[in-house]
Amino acid sequence: MNIPKTSFPRIVIIGGGFAGISIAKKLKNKEVQVVLLDKHNYHNFQPLLYQVSTGGLEPDSIAYPIRKVLKGYTNFFFRLANVEEIKTEENIIVSNIGTLEYDYLVIATGSETNYYGNREIEINSMAMKTIPESLNLRSLILENFEQALLTDKYHERDALMNFVIVGAGPTGVELAGALAEIKKGILPKDYPDLDTRRVQIHLIQSGERILKEMSEKASQKAEDFLESLGVQIWKNTRVTGYDGKTVTTDTEATFETATLVWAAGVKGVVIKGLNAKDLLLGGSRLSVNQYSQVIGYDNIFAVGDVACMQSTETPKGHPMMAQPAMQQGRNLGENLVRLLEDKPLKPFVYKDKGSMATIGRNKAVVDMNNIRFQGVFAWFVWMFVHLFFLIGFRNRMVVFVNWVYNYIRFDREARLIIRPFNRNYSAFKD
Repeated sequence: MNIPKTSFPRIVIIGGGFAGISIAKKLKNKEVQVVLLDKHNYHNFQPLLYQVSTGGLEPDSIAYPIRKVLKGYTNFFFRLANVEEIKTEENIIVSNIGTLEYDYLVIATGSETNYYGNREIEINSMAMKTIPESLNLRSLILENFEQALLTDKYHERDALMNFVIVGAGPTGVELAGALAEIKKGILPKDYPDLDTRRVQIHLIQSGERILKEMSEKASQKAEDFLESLGVQIWKNTRVTGYDGKTVTTDTEATFETATLVWAAGVKGVVIKGLNAKDLLLGGSRLSVNQYSQVIGYDNIFAVGDVACMQSTETPKGHPMMAQPAMQQGRNLGENLVRLLEDKPLKPFVYKDKGSMATIGRNKAVVDMNNIRFQGVFAWFVWMFVHLFFLIGFRNRMVVFVNWVYNYIRFDREARLIIRPFNRNYSAFKD
């Protein structure tokens, strides 16, 4: 990897997400050598990926170069790499660009879409966890309408204009709201020769309510907002299969669609090498103690979505969201400095700052401790919070200007098929 030797302890961070970046900032100008590895050269602001998918924002508005984040940091090195294995006994990581020794290792690899072992759904559905996946979804949405123009069969056309979203967490709810607004304000202008009133948006949730991690009041209000936009919500319904054309469920309901978006769950990205089975919870998260140390290792830590810190208050670990990842990263960054200074470590205490979700124009729900509000004010709070946590002044300004423009013009300018998804539409000729 061409990393210079040093007399300072070497800390290797795998992953440049919310947790990894937070650790790096805490280690700025300390007497350590920090090597940050990631398979992308940018930090991705995942909460706004759905706006890339629906043409509200371009991807460079929510991405920021990792090297620019580390600019001016002494003894910091970034390498574009995919880490494949950890040799714990030798304190070595193995990647596609070579090997590297470490004194301390931090696993901040984040999460990926969880298909729960359903290979058919994994092959045929669309995910939305990365920028490339969001661009694929944007292209597919637009290509479906272009294809709908080319057929005079109502059944085929309806399938091309139907959308099924599986999972009614914040991602699914926000995507459903965005698609509903596109149906209302944009599709009639772009496709005057299509009857876009026939566009259907289905949101499927296996549980009894949507946004189950939020309060019941927020859940009910979000449901009301979605139904007012024309979204059809199916609760207590579990999707069992999707062959690229027909969605099957554990009820009598089936759906004909060219677009199934899977937002039903995530799992941690675990790297080969931590062999003890009791370290993995459900095969997807690493068990860590209150100091973020991976159980059984003194010099290996895990933070963010890939880490599960169990306690009486959090038997399933902390939510796999941005806030816990950033807070764990800051805490671990401080603890690594304390460790090198032979000071006692500080246990991690999560400060829940609340949850929020937007359901489109002037519609959002916010839970902040014991304060809960919905509607226009919640929508402004949602926008302010997301702008605040974006990295880089330019990104904040670009996103803000786009939102203002979209609000005034009721438009989404990024409706571009930059790279075709090339879906096989032969199944819809049946």
